[in-house]
Amino acid sequence: MERETTAVDKIEADSIIIEITDKYTRKVYRRDVPIRYLETDNGIVLIGEDIEGRPSHINLLSGTALEKINALIGKGPDQGRCGSEK
Repeated sequence: MERETTAVDKIEADSIIIEITDKYTRKVYRRDVPIRYLETDNGIVLIGEDIEGRPSHINLLSGTALEKINALIGKGPDQGRCGSEK
């Protein structure tokens, strides 16, 4: 029986589990943290609260997303939309 693989466009969670290994003791620690997680082709977004309870976002952009942003703000390669030089 063959397993069907499906493409995943988006991964979401309302909390994340952080697993770390202490560099001195090599002991492994796991923590369930109430941070919303969103992953797409554009990167990863972590959403939580700061120490004062205000919303806070950390955006980790993919190379593809950075290329798109640079093209939008005029920092991309010097070529037209059809691939011809300017």
